[in-house]
Amino acid sequence: MLNLAFCHRSFANEQGGGIGNNERLEFFGDSVLGVVVAEYLYETLPDRAEGDLAKIKSFVVSEATLTGIARELRVDNFILIGRGEEFSGGRSKKAILADATEAVIGAYFLDSGLREARKFVLRFLVPEIAKVLEDRHEKDYKTLLQEYAQKRYKSYPKYVVAKRTGPDHDRVFWIEVEVAGKNYGPGKGPNKKQAEQAAASLAYESLTRSSNAGRPHGSQPRNRRPRSRGGSRKQMRRS
Repeated sequence: MLNLAFCHRSFANEQGGGIGNNERLEFFGDSVLGVVVAEYLYETLPDRAEGDLAKIKSFVVSEATLTGIARELRVDNFILIGRGEEFSGGRSKKAILADATEAVIGAYFLDSGLREARKFVLRFLVPEIAKVLEDRHEKDYKTLLQEYAQKRYKSYPKYVVAKRTGPDHDRVFWIEVEVAGKNYGPGKGPNKKQAEQAAASLAYESLTRSSNAGRPHGSQPRNRRPRSRGGSRKQMRRS
């Protein structure tokens, strides 16, 4: 099961379908992770409301957190990926590392049961929970911006790719985000997800500083540019 937990779909496909991949274990491990963290938060934070517990949990089980755990466990050294993924930097992709970590958790549960799996999960997640409670964690600015826009403007942020630069194997995306008719950014990153986070960070910091101080600081919004009738599609975050 440990071997299976490290086997990415790209590797399994290159073997002609003769072996499985880690996706079923990832599905199972995600549920184990969720229940262990939820139980811990429920027991240790009796005075927190449901909404607070849900927000803490969303940060703690995020892709960024799981990627950090994966690197601590050296998952990037051991994961089996296909040649195409290897060439495109798959060994360092957050999604692949986070999914493999969930698969390892699922394998641990099936091998040793909930008691031991809980110890394994909490060994890594309790320090992350402390970071969230002390506001030292890595922020998910897309979620923060969406919550802010819904509460203040009754609308959703809209992300649009401003440009792409670089060759296919070293692409850089530049993304702007529109909130209440104004554009912020662009944020840049090696993929759309990271570029959207960067743009959301610029927008969120500008909007919150503007509402607190009466005027924006740092990254300034630009007036909305005319767009085609089709507009941009709404980008939804994978939870």
